[in-house]
Amino acid sequence: MPPADTGASTVIVDASAPSSPVITSRAAAPAAATERLEPGRPGYRKMSFALFAAGVAAFALLYSTQALLPAISASYGVSAGQASWTVSAATGALALCVLPLSALSERFGRRQMMTASLTVAVLVGMLVPFAPSIGWLIALRAIQGAALAGLPASAMAYLAEEVRPKALIAAIGLFVAGNSIGGMSGRILTGWVAQAWGWRAALAAVGLLALACAVAFHFLIPRARNFTPGTLNPKALAKTVGTHLGNPLLVRLYAIGALFMTVFGAVYTVIGYRLVEEPFSLPQGIVGSIFLVYLVGTVSSAAAGRLVARLGRRGALYLAVSTTTAGLLLSLADQLASVLLGLVLITAGFFAGHAVASSSVSRTATTGRAQASALYQSAYYLGSSAGGTLGAVAFHAGGWAATVALGLLAVLGVVSITLYGTRVARAERRALIPATR
Repeated sequence: MPPADTGASTVIVDASAPSSPVITSRAAAPAAATERLEPGRPGYRKMSFALFAAGVAAFALLYSTQALLPAISASYGVSAGQASWTVSAATGALALCVLPLSALSERFGRRQMMTASLTVAVLVGMLVPFAPSIGWLIALRAIQGAALAGLPASAMAYLAEEVRPKALIAAIGLFVAGNSIGGMSGRILTGWVAQAWGWRAALAAVGLLALACAVAFHFLIPRARNFTPGTLNPKALAKTVGTHLGNPLLVRLYAIGALFMTVFGAVYTVIGYRLVEEPFSLPQGIVGSIFLVYLVGTVSSAAAGRLVARLGRRGALYLAVSTTTAGLLLSLADQLASVLLGLVLITAGFFAGHAVASSSVSRTATTGRAQASALYQSAYYLGSSAGGTLGAVAFHAGGWAATVALGLLAVLGVVSITLYGTRVARAERRALIPATR
């Protein structure tokens, strides 16, 4: 099962999967075993550090404003709903651009796409601290999210092409670990820097961290040996996407990923506002450190494989939903210990549900797996964008209880979809019984 991350959708790449239907004139990739990277061979360690650094940079930038929303609201004199767009614009732009940019990487190369994505995102990150208004800040964050869309799918495809199959899962795990550490450390770093020098200095610190990581990536990433460019075929891409969107099971998995992320996005976008207000009145640095709870996701995501083996996919989803619901309800209390325990349960439930849904996409799609995974990422980040904005609007209108109500509504959606899937599966099994007699 995929390791936990902080917002980057996990994609399990099957190295034996058919080539992308987006490409019509792509020659067969070189298959010489000596050209594949693996532990102990030259280049593997550099590649691992390079992609780890890329993951840290990307997701430190993507969620850099989330822990700073109360300070941004106060600085610009805007509501929580308006400030939340500094997160939602980035994740929403990523959602819209991940599919076309992953297709472009088939033409221009994985390494080139990753380098371009990081370069543009870091350059924009240097401008973000100087945004003169909330509108400028939101616009810059949208550009940053669109640029970062070129990284996740390209990185997974690069690993599938350049790393020996037996070492692939470990290499992917290290990249996703970079995502997790980047998303978490970016939030913690901004919290403490903002407490000392303000939110603009905090965003500048994240930009410098990302710059250092991007430079390391540029000098460490090995050249691609097994990539052969092809000619883009928009009709083939549209046909593949249409096929996936016409698959009821894939659509249900996309919806489940989006709804889980709606809960998660709403909770972590708004929790800072709640904790800086009465009765908690926590300083900005402590609020940023709350994101250490993300480490719980590493455990629950890794345990998802065992849960599926024991309970089945739908059983694991029901357990994830129950855990998330318990956390939402527990977070309603005005005791800090209850809120923190609630966040632990919400985080554990979310990452388990996300791991089950994202890995099921890879198993369900028999062709065009890159596009199937890209569609999941799009749905996932659209859920993040919607959750962040709607959660903030709900908080502004009715406080934390309203944000929790939004989360419970999204959880109810997951339950409804899973129940429907259970009924469909039972009906299909009953329909097969006469044919087997």
